[in-house]
Amino acid sequence: IVNELSYDRFNTNAKDIYRVTRSFNTADGVQTLHLGAVAPPFGPLLKNEFPDIKKVTRIYPTGNIVMRYKEKLLSEKDTYFADENFFDFFSIKTVKGDAAKALTDPFCVMMTEEMARKYFGNEDPINKEIRLNNQVNFKVTGIYEPFPTNAQLHPQMLLSFNTLKDSTIYGEKQLQTNWGNNSFFTYLLMPKGYNMERIASLLPAFLDKYVHGPGEAGNSHESKYSKLHIQKFLDIHLHSHLDDELDQNGDIKRVYIFSAIALFILLIACINYMNLSTARSTLRAKEIGIRKVIGAQQKEIITQFLSESVLITWFSLILALIITWLLIPLVNKFSDLNLSFNTLLELKVLIPILLLPFAVGLISGIYPAIFMSSFKPVKVLKGIIKVGSGNISFRKVLVVVQFSISIILIVATTIVFQQLRYIQQKSLGFDKEHIITTINPFSESQFETFRNEVIKNNADIKELGRSSRIPSGRLLDNQGVSLFENGTSKQVNADLKYVNADYGFIPTYGMKLAAGRNFSRDFSTDSNNYVINTRAAQALGFKTPQSAIDKELSYGGVKGKIIGVVNDFHFESLHQNIVPILMRMPSFANNSYRRLSVKIDGHNINSAINTIQEAWRKAQPEVPFEYTFLDERFQRLYNSEQQQGSLFTMFSFIAIFIACLGLFGLSAFTITQRVKEIGVRKVLGASIPQIVTELSKDFLKLVLIASLIALPIAWYSMSKWLLDFAFRVSIQWWVFVMAGFIALVIAFVTIGFQSIKAATANPVKSLR
Repeated sequence: IVNELSYDRFNTNAKDIYRVTRSFNTADGVQTLHLGAVAPPFGPLLKNEFPDIKKVTRIYPTGNIVMRYKEKLLSEKDTYFADENFFDFFSIKTVKGDAAKALTDPFCVMMTEEMARKYFGNEDPINKEIRLNNQVNFKVTGIYEPFPTNAQLHPQMLLSFNTLKDSTIYGEKQLQTNWGNNSFFTYLLMPKGYNMERIASLLPAFLDKYVHGPGEAGNSHESKYSKLHIQKFLDIHLHSHLDDELDQNGDIKRVYIFSAIALFILLIACINYMNLSTARSTLRAKEIGIRKVIGAQQKEIITQFLSESVLITWFSLILALIITWLLIPLVNKFSDLNLSFNTLLELKVLIPILLLPFAVGLISGIYPAIFMSSFKPVKVLKGIIKVGSGNISFRKVLVVVQFSISIILIVATTIVFQQLRYIQQKSLGFDKEHIITTINPFSESQFETFRNEVIKNNADIKELGRSSRIPSGRLLDNQGVSLFENGTSKQVNADLKYVNADYGFIPTYGMKLAAGRNFSRDFSTDSNNYVINTRAAQALGFKTPQSAIDKELSYGGVKGKIIGVVNDFHFESLHQNIVPILMRMPSFANNSYRRLSVKIDGHNINSAINTIQEAWRKAQPEVPFEYTFLDERFQRLYNSEQQQGSLFTMFSFIAIFIACLGLFGLSAFTITQRVKEIGVRKVLGASIPQIVTELSKDFLKLVLIASLIALPIAWYSMSKWLLDFAFRVSIQWWVFVMAGFIALVIAFVTIGFQSIKAATANPVKSLR
């Protein structure tokens, strides 16, 4: 919990930093896309328009790049273009160089200490040059410490933003006029305590003033179709779930869930202490009576019992810290987290932890202390001590609460794993197995040579396809669409996301055509034609896939025909609905296919990969061959749910174990109190099963009551959790029956051990 809540708080100015985001909507005002980044002109224009903004910084992710130093050729991912204000926003220590100047000049680069060692070993990296994508050289001007794990970005290299002004890299005019490339993460530094509502209210007018479409002059109507939003920097990790983020964010709901579970587990332990203390009260009755006779006041006796519970909790804390220190590596491995024991040693965390025994000790000890201090000394010393019915009722309530919490956790764990299994087994509408994905560094002619060579040399390589995006990524690109009827263009109010895809894309993924055909090398006009999915056909108003074939449409100003309709498929994760998709094969292919997918046979994977690697080296020796399997990419989409399932499993075992410990102790004590009764029953002819049933039924009734309370709460909670998925399991009745049954069995086994022991004891000894 501390780890999640601490994200980005290491930055000195964190509370005064804001991020600018941009959303897009239809003419009817329905939002279709919300990006965490904006177009490049927005940063400087905002600074000029609103003088209260102290500083602006922009970050532009490079994607996959290749860096060379002498003979070392390495592919890098966590690299960004950043301007000279970067370190005013992100409080990272600079080891070498001047942070204020190191990113000022074009073609300069700063890097982490680890990255410097990777390229330069023990050499001094300052003023050394590395080559980007075999095009331009960057001079090393600074070394900085790595970003902490609880940061929203982890750049290994920072390239100077002014480099983008070079026309071979991006172009100064593009930086000033390109409103379509919303890939620049833009941050504002404001005066302390500044009210951002003032700027936020002026953003629609700002958009209309500066953003002009083709042929527009004067004020435009951009604010009708897109909006700028101001977002608190510290809210990004836990509260921001936009369509495009720098890194996978957390979720405040998980923090609430795990906070509640931690408190519930602690509550179960407190309940055990209350139950066992009040159950054992008869053993200390005479001690209390004697103390009262020799002058002890009730408040002194209460203080004594509270001191005992606080001391017990203090010893528990010491033991807990030792066990935590030993178990954190195992927890990290089991849940794929990156927790550090040192987090607990920070003063703001350590002080509450050291104060925790007082709170826990008081909560768990207050009822037993008041109850036992209320004994009447005359009755106690005469041996007249009876645990009243009110006390029995309170203990029963506590047992019900314990098992209610345990049953809720059993249901939650079961449904989380059901959803994960559903995700893994659900058909995606294409075959994701044995597909290798990598960047596409080839020109059109290079790709054809590469493709022919790998397919000719290895029969295990089935097909290759290029695309602008690959399944498992987000669909963020869309443009306006119009249909032609009798030669007349008609604007369609539909949000179609597009993917640039070549001839091999659909065969590589094994997508099925509902009507028409795929792009073909036999038709030169296919560069102006389109293949859509059935959801897009419906959005365009076609009743059947077949009725869409050969219909003319214009997308992004390019007129062409619909030549094929593929069955719907899950391009994105199952958190998202299937959206209308349009595939096109643009003539400017060299710039439009960033990704390469290769379908291989599953029987000779290593042989196929070796063939691809050899052909790659021949075609592109300046680019390292690095790949991932598509099914692994899909698996990573659900890391958060995998972690949640693993943690729920641990929490369930802990909660049930602690509840059983309490039930074991309580049943043992209760059965001890009924030893003579058991002896009399046996003498009068009661069988062992009858005695076990008699001793167990009261406790099992409590577990049944706990089930009736817990199951509606569990159903409601997990129904809300499943709403995060557009495609989800339905909650089955048998999950609740199973959870209640498991709780009953565990309770019966726990009580049964004591009951059978008591029932099989010699009645002569019991009666004596």
